Amino acid sequence: MLYLVTNRKLIGKNNIYNIIQDATEAGIDAVILREKDLSSDELYQMGMYIKKILSKNNIPLIINSNIEVANRLNASGIQVSFVDFLNKNINFNGKIGVSIHSINEAILSERLGASYVLAGHIFNTTCKPNLDPKGIDFIRELRKNIDIPIICIGGINKYNIRKVYESGASGAAVMSLIMQAENVSKTVKELKGALYNENSINDSWIG
Repeated sequence: MLYLVTNRKLIGKNNIYNIIQDATEAGIDAVILREKDLSSDELYQMGMYIKKILSKNNIPLIINSNIEVANRLNASGIQVSFVDFLNKNINFNGKIGVSIHSINEAILSERLGASYVLAGHIFNTTCKPNLDPKGIDFIRELRKNIDIPIICIGGINKYNIRKVYESGASGAAVMSLIMQAENVSKTVKELKGALYNENSINDSWIG
């Protein structure tokens, strides 16, 4: 599984819709719409357009944090923080992904009904320069302690994505590498090629 996490502020001259279109055609498995500065109406409008792009290839749209917009869009999933998962009423019928940063958070998320966890950050990343990465051993410990799918994020590239899968993750989520790519299609294909390593891996929508 290869997820694209959006962040239009990372884009240079490109257009976010063109990026998603190219990523879709190259084989991305899901898109997490993460544009925190937008109002609910703005996020909804963007989500509607992106959903149309994704629907051509039956690719799931996941909304970050905004439950209202996720429901309005009838999105496939919602991605929430661990704190929100504990404290908010997540009134949503689709998949619920929980962002976690510890083994205990992952265990509790599974116990409370999370569909999957988004674990990070695994490798060094410019998005969080002052925080130490969790590393591969963190994935292995997660896999020992939970049964739901693990999607890893943070510093993922074509040279380390296979290690993530081999350590027990179901896949990886990528933001900067794709958002800033000069050739989105090539970048996505390289990531998926490295992940699959010519082996058969289940890339169906998690659940």
